[in-house]
Amino acid sequence: MQRVRSGHGDSSDNPVLAVNDLSVEYRTGGDPVRAVRDVSIQVDAGETVGIAGESGSGKSTLALAILKYLGESGHVTSGDIQYEGRSIFDLSPKELRSIRGSEIAHVPQDPKTSLNPSIRVGNQIAEVLQTHRDLSRDAAMEQTYEVLREVNIPTPETNAKQYPHELSGGQQQRVLLAMALACQPQLLILDEPTTGLDVTTQAKILDLIEDLIDRREASVLLITHDLGVIAQIADRVGIMYAGEILERGETEAVFNSPANPYTQGLLASLPQGSGRRLKPIPGQIGDLTDIPQGCVFADRCEFAEEECKHGDIEDEAVGGNTSHLTRCRRWEHAVENPIEPDTRFRTETQRASEEPLLEVNNVRKYFGEESIFDRLFGGEPPVKAVDGVSFDVHESETLGIVGESGCGKSTLGSVLLGLLPLTDGTISYDGQSISEMDSSTMKDFRSECQIVFQNPHSSLNPKHTVGQAIKRPLEMFTDRSESEQRERVAELLNQVGLNPDYASRYPRDLSGGEKQRVAIARAFSVNPSFVVLDEPVSALDVSVQASILNLLAQLREEYGSSYLLISHDLSVVNYISDRVAVMYLGKFAEVGPVESIFEPPYHPYTRALLSSIPSTDPTVNEDRIHLEGDVPSARDPPSGCPFHTRCPQKIGDVCERDVPGLNEIGSSKGSHRVACHLEEEEMIPSADEVSAGLVSTPDDSSD
Repeated sequence: MQRVRSGHGDSSDNPVLAVNDLSVEYRTGGDPVRAVRDVSIQVDAGETVGIAGESGSGKSTLALAILKYLGESGHVTSGDIQYEGRSIFDLSPKELRSIRGSEIAHVPQDPKTSLNPSIRVGNQIAEVLQTHRDLSRDAAMEQTYEVLREVNIPTPETNAKQYPHELSGGQQQRVLLAMALACQPQLLILDEPTTGLDVTTQAKILDLIEDLIDRREASVLLITHDLGVIAQIADRVGIMYAGEILERGETEAVFNSPANPYTQGLLASLPQGSGRRLKPIPGQIGDLTDIPQGCVFADRCEFAEEECKHGDIEDEAVGGNTSHLTRCRRWEHAVENPIEPDTRFRTETQRASEEPLLEVNNVRKYFGEESIFDRLFGGEPPVKAVDGVSFDVHESETLGIVGESGCGKSTLGSVLLGLLPLTDGTISYDGQSISEMDSSTMKDFRSECQIVFQNPHSSLNPKHTVGQAIKRPLEMFTDRSESEQRERVAELLNQVGLNPDYASRYPRDLSGGEKQRVAIARAFSVNPSFVVLDEPVSALDVSVQASILNLLAQLREEYGSSYLLISHDLSVVNYISDRVAVMYLGKFAEVGPVESIFEPPYHPYTRALLSSIPSTDPTVNEDRIHLEGDVPSARDPPSGCPFHTRCPQKIGDVCERDVPGLNEIGSSKGSHRVACHLEEEEMIPSADEVSAGLVSTPDDSSD
């Protein structure tokens, strides 16, 4: 879908939301944290305004201030917030409660923590309607079913009875949207609505938001660090850094002709295709208790001069266009000499041996296996999370595993390391079956095979310092002395770009990117040969993501390690992988070299994933291949081809009856294999499909 942009500027006389010179600080005992400073934004009727920037820029604080949700430590120190011409600071508590949820709705970032785990989702939505619309219980439930249907929740009467944990991540996000839309608000505030979602679920959520905006004529304030999401649905955008808006204007102007070094740096941080180095913004957001003089971005800006570090920096109209403003004294120099992505290629690692390091043969992992009583009395069948996959990984090689949530990717990673027991099949490491290892060999295996989990917040013990976390594998798997361990910790912290004094800090003192660096340092502390990377950058903003990916590429070169990279971000997979396996419902749909996966012929599922990658170019046609419904239950997978229930190229009964084998295609001598009943020529998009934008690649998304 390509949305017709409203073309609003900043000059509407009757905006739905007007934030004027807003400043917010948090007071927690020490110096106040000046989280938002002199911010002005405006959202007109039927308009979507995006706010983008790194974590810690003040985006979520801005959203909470609009709702007066700052809590006891948060204080608005200056400025005003007006909703439909009336200051929210003039509203009584009763008036404010009546507006929240009914006229202004907020969709928070994480549905797992925002939905009450002990209340059925239908009851949570109905409660909003009963509170704000004074409906009876029956009437509220009827409207609940309607709004669930509107956000594409299947069989709403059934799913309304589910608890949050019984729904997928995408369904949970849709429930939050349904709750926000239940009372037909005038203004929607969406805080990271697609973070952590796979590309097809993200595409569905974005299409849903666009459709609801158009049908309901709602106004939206969209907060995200995903520049592709902003480019796709926002009419105007504000680029926020360290509490200030550094650039704002119509999305097309800001993204295609950025006039602030920070905006240029964010865009240059995006993956540019297979093998190219990434260019992160150096440094990180400074201490917001001690705001520097002059430009707040000067310490990280490659264009900064001494004059940038003194005095107040005012907004300037770019090329005389008052709807495109930048807070930069050297914007003309930045426009003439823009920050470009790194065009150099990273060093290619060579296989140290043609013999595979890891061999996986027909591996299955079922949960809740059937007992004889289940078979006799009709018990529930097992969940077939991984259902017969085979592959190998060579030394110094990265195999990427991609697919939607619920396809079995993370389960496979856990099975490979012995964190979950096998149901069937064999896994051999360095020529020896894992199931036949004795305790001594298993200890060596544990030392040589490590994992970096998706969420560093939960994988680091909050009661242990950074040094203790990194030192733990050294204590378990080496005979280094205490002083040698401390030296190794300092060396590792330097390698991941952190000062050695971080060893005395606790996880609570670190940003998300810093925590992930610590998790990587811990994984590499014992020089592993094989590392499972489970969504290592999915929740990180683009500059931190670039730093982490460069770090992983560097460590692979230094240690000669092999990676199994699990990700739903195809741009990340394309950047760092040598080969890719596309996984669907526990099976591989396509396997091949990275360059083969991102070029036709494609499996229909791979084509759909590629078409769902959002582009950062607002002018790009975003027509997508839409997959109907969600991934089927692995407890009762479809017969025949597992993808046939959603496949836009299904050819008939053969798809429902016969399971396709992984057959070689193309000219890559057997290394590119696809499990599909289609003929090879049918897997190649037509010229009309390409011109319609139905096939895109990560390279296209970053141009």
